[in-house]
Amino acid sequence: MTTSTDKAAAVGDGSLRLRAPEHRLERRVVWFWAVHSLLGWLAFAAAQAVWMLLRDDGPVEWHEWGLILTAALGAVHVVVMPPWRYRVHRWETTPEAIYTQTGWFVEERRIAPVSRVQTVDSERGPLERLFKLTNVTATTASAAGPIKIHGLDHATGERLVADITAAAQASRGDAT
Repeated sequence: MTTSTDKAAAVGDGSLRLRAPEHRLERRVVWFWAVHSLLGWLAFAAAQAVWMLLRDDGPVEWHEWGLILTAALGAVHVVVMPPWRYRVHRWETTPEAIYTQTGWFVEERRIAPVSRVQTVDSERGPLERLFKLTNVTATTASAAGPIKIHGLDHATGERLVADITAAAQASRGDAT
C-alpha cells in the first residue's frame, strides 16, 4: 500500500480528508476505452444499417443521415473520451483509506476508510485480458455503493486486492 504522511493525515476531528489521489491508471486503459466505445458505436451503427436495409417504406434518406450522424458522434467519442478520462481518473490506497477520482463530464472523488471495507474483488473481462488490465472493487458499508478502480495493470490489481484485504483484516472496525 502506498503511504503518504501528510496527505492522508487525520484532520481536526480525526476524520480522513477527501483529496486528489496520487496514482494514475495504467496507460493502456486509454486504448481499452477507445476499443470498448468503438465496439459499442459499431453495434449501434450495425443495428441502424440492418434496419435501413430491411425496411421497405419509402426513401432511406433519413436513415442515411442518422447513420452519418452516428458515425460522426462515434468518431468524436472514441477520439476525445479516452484521453480525457485518463487525465481525470486517479486512485490511491493508504493503511487508513482508499481514494478514487473518476469521471469525465462529472468528476467524482471518493474516500472509503479501510475499516468499512466488507469485500474486495477483482474482475477481468475478455477485453481487459487482451489489454492486461484488471478492475478492483471494494464493497463498503456505504449507501454510495462500492469503490471501483478500473484499468489497473493486472499485477498491480492483484497486489492491490491483497493489500486492501490485509489492511481491512488488520483494521479494528466492523465494516458497518
